[in-house]
Amino acid sequence: MKNYERRIKQAKEFLANADFFIIGAGAGLSTAAGFEYSGKNFEKYFSDFKEKYGINDMYSGGFYPFKTEEEKWAYWSRYVYVNRYKSKSNKLYVQLYNLIKDKDYFVITTNVDHQFQLAGFEKNRLFYTQGDYGLFQCSVPCHNKTYDNEDLILEMVNSQKNMKIPSELIPKCPVCGREMEMNLRADDRFVQDEGWYEHAKLYREFLERTKDKKVVLIEVGVGFNTPAIIKYPFEQMTFRNEKTRLIRINKDFAVCPEEIKEKTILFDEPVSEILSDIKTNS
Repeated sequence: MKNYERRIKQAKEFLANADFFIIGAGAGLSTAAGFEYSGKNFEKYFSDFKEKYGINDMYSGGFYPFKTEEEKWAYWSRYVYVNRYKSKSNKLYVQLYNLIKDKDYFVITTNVDHQFQLAGFEKNRLFYTQGDYGLFQCSVPCHNKTYDNEDLILEMVNSQKNMKIPSELIPKCPVCGREMEMNLRADDRFVQDEGWYEHAKLYREFLERTKDKKVVLIEVGVGFNTPAIIKYPFEQMTFRNEKTRLIRINKDFAVCPEEIKEKTILFDEPVSEILSDIKTNS
């Protein structure tokens, strides 16, 4: 990637000329913000699980076939605590918020770590498509409802011994009595509750309201795990609407289709640097 200053100047022009903004964020944004599932953070909080079970990172540990529910929830409660409740507002997410906080914006994200709300983004301008670490659902599921889990997660973390939680803390569905699980999209049992559908509706309404208007799409850290949620729709919107512009920030996939090349700016530089330079004097 060359001509960084020219691309920054062009991005500023995109932002200055737009009336509406849509942020699409993937796992690469949280990685750039320092939220890593391996390395020092994993060693700090999960060295005992690594030694006993051979787990080498937080993400793969989520799929480990623990023999008991007490062990499983000891792991998951610590996982959720570290990635959801221990976290405070992150500088990079705050940078992104400061870039568009006074604009008419909406955010669609596959991230599940709650960082957008911690940074100040308005809840009714967010669509978390893949769930939230802060929610439980029935494992069956027998009904389409989710439940805040903060109090129980913290109790699990504080009560666990020898990588097990007390049996009475295993979360049970209040309707059918079966075990609860995390509200994370992993298969067709994922619960899309009333809140999910409400925010999907808000996003659709925003898209309809901004159709054929001057829109800038700011895509950050979106890979190819679930490209049909953000990446491909953003490319289609850029292609179909003459007034739409796309700013794609991606360390590994800073590319775009030839058809929208003239309406797209690509960055593979550090996210924080890009946001800072776009914001300066803009």
